[in-house]
Amino acid sequence: MTGLFDGVAGILGDVFGDIVEYRRKGDAGWWPVQSTFRQAPISTTDSNGLEVLIIAPTWRVIRARVPDVKMDDQIRVGGVIYRVVNVHPTGSPAQDAQVLCELEEWDA
Repeated sequence: MTGLFDGVAGILGDVFGDIVEYRRKGDAGWWPVQSTFRQAPISTTDSNGLEVLIIAPTWRVIRARVPDVKMDDQIRVGGVIYRVVNVHPTGSPAQDAQVLCELEEWDA
């Protein structure tokens, strides 16, 4: 059944997303990643199927583009650096499944 929707998340991310610079913890360089950054609160479903409100800035990206994303990795948007503080996989089996990262502004 997922075959019908495979590729939809990638298309939507490419259309509505933008380039965000990504850096793994400990790496020196930044990598451009097509994804979606939001500062406004969003509601999403947690791993138990419950609706939750996330008031922190968020970064939604296709898992395959950053397969090893984890806490303390960083993104840079408009010159501002954010640190990943939590990673929420969507649970989708699709090849273009997304991951949602909660962020905090980083001023190291």
